[in-house]
Amino acid sequence: MIYNCDLPCSFFLSLLSVLGSSVVFIQQPHDLVVVAGQPVTLPCSITGYHGTVLWVKDGLALGVNRDMSGYPRYDVIGDHSKGEYHLLIQRTELTDDGSFECQAIQAATRSRPARLTVLVPPDDPVIIGAPVVSLRAGDSLNLTCHAENAKPAASIIWIRNGEVLNSAAYTKTLLRDGRRESTVSTLHISSSNIETGQQITCRASNKAAPNGKEATVTIDIQHFPLVNLSVEPQPVLEGNLVKFHCAAKANPPVTHYRWAKGGNMITDATGDTYEVLVDHSFFTEPVSCEVTNALGSTNISRNVDVYFGPRLAAEPQSLQVDRGSDAVFSCAWIGNPSLTIVWMKRGHGVVLSNENTLTLKGVRQEDAGKYVCRAVVPRVGVGEKEVMLTVNGPPTISSTQTQQALYGEKGQIKCFIRSTPPPDRIAWSWKETVLESGTSGRYTVETVSTEDGVISTLTMSNIVPADFQTIYNCTAWNSFGSDTEIIRLKEQGNNQFTPGSVFSSGSLRLAVIIGVAVGAFLALIVLIGTLGAFCCARLQRNLKGVVSAKNDIRVEIVHKDHNATREPEEHGNMKQMMMERSEFQQESVLKQLEVLQEEERELQHIKDPTNGYYSVNTFQEQPTPSISLTTNQNAEVRNPATATLGKHRVPTGMSYTNIYNTLGAGPNRLYDYSQRFVLGMGSSSIELCEREFQRGSLSDSSSFQDTQCDSSVSSYSKQDGYVQFDKASKASVSSSSHYSQSSSQNSDLTRPLQKRMQTHV
Repeated sequence: MIYNCDLPCSFFLSLLSVLGSSVVFIQQPHDLVVVAGQPVTLPCSITGYHGTVLWVKDGLALGVNRDMSGYPRYDVIGDHSKGEYHLLIQRTELTDDGSFECQAIQAATRSRPARLTVLVPPDDPVIIGAPVVSLRAGDSLNLTCHAENAKPAASIIWIRNGEVLNSAAYTKTLLRDGRRESTVSTLHISSSNIETGQQITCRASNKAAPNGKEATVTIDIQHFPLVNLSVEPQPVLEGNLVKFHCAAKANPPVTHYRWAKGGNMITDATGDTYEVLVDHSFFTEPVSCEVTNALGSTNISRNVDVYFGPRLAAEPQSLQVDRGSDAVFSCAWIGNPSLTIVWMKRGHGVVLSNENTLTLKGVRQEDAGKYVCRAVVPRVGVGEKEVMLTVNGPPTISSTQTQQALYGEKGQIKCFIRSTPPPDRIAWSWKETVLESGTSGRYTVETVSTEDGVISTLTMSNIVPADFQTIYNCTAWNSFGSDTEIIRLKEQGNNQFTPGSVFSSGSLRLAVIIGVAVGAFLALIVLIGTLGAFCCARLQRNLKGVVSAKNDIRVEIVHKDHNATREPEEHGNMKQMMMERSEFQQESVLKQLEVLQEEERELQHIKDPTNGYYSVNTFQEQPTPSISLTTNQNAEVRNPATATLGKHRVPTGMSYTNIYNTLGAGPNRLYDYSQRFVLGMGSSSIELCEREFQRGSLSDSSSFQDTQCDSSVSSYSKQDGYVQFDKASKASVSSSSHYSQSSSQNSDLTRPLQKRMQTHV
């Protein structure tokens, strides 16, 4: 019996003799070659052994007996009762390549090693440029064929028209796994030895693929497209239509056109023509037409001669320099045709430079400002760019010197500082206090930077009266100097309203209350005016004529019937009756005079509500002595005879501020009330007035004025000149001055503001 073992035979013989039994390998694994993907079986049969059998690959145990759970493609097959332990490998892979052994563990016996070689056929060969290789006429042909991942390395041959071409060169490369290889073959054919339409085959083979694998390429000798790009019209003014035409000759035919401008694709142009409204960019960014066929592409570009106005190529930058240093500005323009550049200072007509660069030597504070770089393209357009020159200097403060606040609320005063460089320090000072930032008592200082400068705000909580008497000083410093501004705080009054005022909640409520009160007052005036007009209308119907109110003034009878006159004796009777009541009449007239004087001032601002429907000049004026009245700026009425002052009555519907402004707008004025003050002739009317006057109190003449007697004064007018009082008039006025004062002081403020009028009966 022969034992195939690596240990000395004497050792095994002695071991077997000791065990008292014999283990014999009937079948042992042997070297095999298999193509990847195919199954293979390694045989192992042992007689006289019933112990554990172990398969080992490259010194590593695969599994015991039939347990190959770690290798799903491996399986131990055969009849174990007969000692068969064959190793079956399904779908062999390159990783199965190695040395295998079958071992009897308890018998300390193993088979001879068997080498399993796994062959891998090459991948399908690849010819670069296949299936058709385009070749320009006159050029030689270089073909490259790759056969990858073969074990062993593939052999490559080139075949043309059934003949093997022997001019190829080969290179082999071992892959990273150390088992497979790649083969590259390059075939060079001169231009004289090839023809269009020929087919050349690359065949790759090895032991795993003895018949080989092939790839074929067709040779097509062609030329690239010949392209001509035309542009019409040229030159062209910016904004006009231009047509590009791309004419091409190619073999094989053109497959497509592609347009681009300045390197950017034009997606809406796909044919051989492109139309567009050109702008300045077509002058510097060429339009290209790319024509492609099976061989390749031809690209041609053209610029358009576009006439356009100046375009900024290099933008000038604003500068900030110290006094005495140089300032250099630079700008660049493009334009077509050639342009001219001009540098000027804004607001000045002097040309400083005609170059791209403007240099200012030793700048001064007055050189600061805006500078303009202007470019001119003749007959096409003009462009300009403005820059700012800032000259470092001391700060300047510009703020409202009087600012407003509400008593009892928060107030603010603001200080606006322009400074280059920015201010190093900003301080508020008042009385003995200096505050730069933060909070001190009721005062807080905040500083905010803006594009135009710095705003420093002094906030005062709970404004007190002393704040309106304080002088606040805002001062700013920088490295070049300082500036200061004195600011006062003014109380925002109720009668000071501007369109830009911002009402606080308290002032808004006050404004609402005042508005409601004024509205109610106006409504009351309208109601009283309506009642007064009704009473006047009833009184006028009872009047039979009018007569003069003073015994030293000629009496004029005013007739409603212009075709008839009164009898002389009627005039005499009436005059006698008036003389008997002279004292009463003088006092009554003076009272009415005071009322009319007040209403004259009111009517300077108030329009006649009747729009002239009633005639106020229906009688003939006769020259008579007149009474002079003087109105001063304080709206007081002075009696020429007694120099007794009376309070001016505020016209209805006007504020005290308005009447003050109206009366104070000019010098003192004298009015001549020389018009007759006409009283009713009917005895019933005169007696009614007399009874009403006797019932009323002298200190309160409003009771008399509220009766129908108020309508007895029919009209008055203002003359351009005035006549001095005669002695009798002075005496009369002097004796009754107290009535005038009483009438002025106690006039009904709610009466409608309108002239006494005489209606046509």
